[in-house]
Amino acid sequence: MSDLTLTIGPFTLTAKYERELAPRTCAAFEKMLPMTAHLLHVRWSGQAVWLPMGDMSLEVPPENATSYPVPGEILLYPGGISETEILIAYGGTCFASKAGQLAGNHFLTLTSGAEHLKEIGRLTLWKGAQTFKAE
Repeated sequence: MSDLTLTIGPFTLTAKYERELAPRTCAAFEKMLPMTAHLLHVRWSGQAVWLPMGDMSLEVPPENATSYPVPGEILLYPGGISETEILIAYGGTCFASKAGQLAGNHFLTLTSGAEHLKEIGRLTLWKGAQTFKAE
């Protein structure tokens, strides 16, 4: 079952909310929908893409937080040590910023389209920012 459709560049993926594990993070994200932005390749974290959200304060506590997402897990870092952001791993990832290691709230898990993650990573690394839509 899918709760959300994500379009990243030319790819369509679906995801389910992790409501039992990260209820406040899911609720905060839902208030931002529909969302259109650009995904960039990460600088510090390894094989992942990120959606920078600047100094937006979501006032969400750590829930289901991890520094080591696996492909298919989507994290939301609600701000604090570094800026607010969404992180999508496509390979080996240790979530970090120039300030050091971070832990983001795992609030979405892909239900389809995970096979496109490596190509999404390649596109953002070699071709630049990719359009991101969540609805």
